[in-house]
Amino acid sequence: MNKLIVALVSSLFAMSAFAAAHTVAPATPATLKAEAKADQADVKATAAEVKTGAKADANVAAASNKASAKKAKARAKAAKATNKARAKAAKANPEDKVTADAKADKTEAKANAKADQKVVNANASVQKVKVEATADKLNAKTDTAAVKASGAADVKASTAK
Repeated sequence: MNKLIVALVSSLFAMSAFAAAHTVAPATPATLKAEAKADQADVKATAAEVKTGAKADANVAAASNKASAKKAKARAKAAKATNKARAKAAKANPEDKVTADAKADKTEAKANAKADQKVVNANASVQKVKVEATADKLNAKTDTAAVKASGAADVKASTAK
């Protein structure tokens, strides 16, 4: 039992001596100032990144809504033109029915093609906004990382002094 107590007490003293040898030197005022400055820059950069991301997302949402409205308007216009042409064909004389139906088909095809082109253009504009938003977000993330790295380097430099 005595041997066990001696071993425990001696290991306690050994650990305390080891821990005392590895204490961290107190931070200098320059280091504290550099850390505070780096933290402040990190917070600013992160806030700017979040703001940029939110703005980019808002732009994408606005572009999507605008494109949806354009697509709906184009489809409605095509449907209106088609219905007008079909109504005109229905009123045609029986002997002119074939010609009137062909003309209505042609009008419908043109209206649908025009609507399809507007839909494609609207989708392309949304994709363009999405690409720009992604680029803005990545640029903001890169800027934040650069600010953090710069702050860490400044703290390290002030510690070395």
